[in-house]
Amino acid sequence: MMRAWTLPMLLTACGLLVATTSALRGSVGTAAALLLLFVLLAVLNSPLAFPRSIDAAEALRRSAADGRPVVYWRAGCRYCLRLRFRLGRGARRLHWVDIWHDPAGAAAVRAANDGDETVPTVVVAGRPYVNPDPAWLRGQLPPSA
Repeated sequence: MMRAWTLPMLLTACGLLVATTSALRGSVGTAAALLLLFVLLAVLNSPLAFPRSIDAAEALRRSAADGRPVVYWRAGCRYCLRLRFRLGRGARRLHWVDIWHDPAGAAAVRAANDGDETVPTVVVAGRPYVNPDPAWLRGQLPPSA
């Protein structure tokens, strides 16, 4: 659990340090802008930027029922973040599994990637795809009801 929050906490702490230093030198506006920048980076590298994760077994069960792809991801992964933002609102229609919170999810990713935990790994109709193009993935979503 803490592993996913390590980078965001470090970014926030660094932002506080840099902003405090800047404010003590008399640049309050610069300090506020820097703090805002570091907090934004912390949020983007945290689990908050992603839809709520479920465990791998539940994701596979739901995927079999509704035909939606399963995305294995981890916090701090820039490729996962890129996929998440390029999918836009469609990201909510996928089943997201955080491999840092679910050992079975991490094992599924290693099985699909020759022992590597390469994310994002997306499973569509039982077949894994590593770091797929977001436009392609949008096309794999079943029509919304």
